[in-house]
Amino acid sequence: MPEPGLSVRLRQARPIALEVDLDCAPSEMLALVGPSGSGKTTVLRAIAGLNRIEHGAIQCNGTTWFASDAGVDLSPQQRRVGFVFQHYGLFPHLTALGNVMESIAGVTRDECRRRAADLLARVHLEGFENRLPAQLSGGQQQRVAVARALAREPKVLLLDEPFAAVDRATRERLYTELAELRRELSIPVILVTHDIDEALALSDRMTVLYRGRTLQTGVPFDVVERPSTVQVAQLVGLKNVFRAGLLAHDRDRGETVIEWRRHRLRCRLQSEYAVGSQVTWAISQGQIVLLDANAPSVDANVLAGTVLRYVRLGNTAAVSVAVGRIDRPPLYMSLPLHEARARGLDERAEVRIALRPDAIHLMPADTQSEEARENRRRMQPASDVTA
Repeated sequence: MPEPGLSVRLRQARPIALEVDLDCAPSEMLALVGPSGSGKTTVLRAIAGLNRIEHGAIQCNGTTWFASDAGVDLSPQQRRVGFVFQHYGLFPHLTALGNVMESIAGVTRDECRRRAADLLARVHLEGFENRLPAQLSGGQQQRVAVARALAREPKVLLLDEPFAAVDRATRERLYTELAELRRELSIPVILVTHDIDEALALSDRMTVLYRGRTLQTGVPFDVVERPSTVQVAQLVGLKNVFRAGLLAHDRDRGETVIEWRRHRLRCRLQSEYAVGSQVTWAISQGQIVLLDANAPSVDANVLAGTVLRYVRLGNTAAVSVAVGRIDRPPLYMSLPLHEARARGLDERAEVRIALRPDAIHLMPADTQSEEARENRRRMQPASDVTA
């Protein structure tokens, strides 16, 4: 039986260095995330057959599309890939219907028109068949691009920053429509995005790319909450990343104990790290709890601090809290705006916070020098890795 889904192994030194390994199952959406220049679009183009790679292999449902060792390199037409580009790439002189019809071959004109109309209806564009791209909104153009990609009856659907050119309200509607459409598809879907929240909302798994190399793949929540390295933590926007010493493992309680700024913090058991070693620890902003001043003490990881910054972000309050010396990087937390207001939270307020033990994640110690760490802190204080 052929192996279902898509398998990609890419290696090259130039013009863009690649060391990429990824797999995507039928009906699965895999998000590729990473900064600009990390190779996300290059990977998509290689899968589609638009870029030739020095070494590697690409297989889809057991069929080899590319194998450098065997000299196999199927054309883009032979691969049958649906590709939605960031700026849609619609033909400006063709109507919405005409754009979709361009991707349908091997049938009569009437059948081609019928299929194209059905696909436009599938993406909620009934009544817009005869409009030119310039007469459509950004969201409507994106829907035409998706319909055109599906018209090829693709074996893989590739989405390259498909929501980047639309406003937030339109984007939210398109998220829902894409989620509904995915349930009808039985093909691998790969989404390239720079937006971590978008990857969390839409994808089943997420791969972090940096400088052409895959750093980590996993369930999006796990990658964001439990990055494999400090570098991944920074790339996914995790702000609370610090160094600590590992004191003990308590297997009976299922806990590991670390020391940070003279505080003992209990974490979930992570016995792969040696007692007495230096580790890096991280916790997401949503896993820090603001305690009521009159509430009884909780069992673990209670810290006293001073609010350094309090910023309203829509219905959320973003808060930074100094623990110990105020010249050291703070802890960042987020909480509902109504809760912050109810507590009378403001800058310079003295607060008590608790860190959820099961949310403290350990990583290998950062090996960079103190000088390099301090230089990075001055340039990017939100991403600091420090004691």
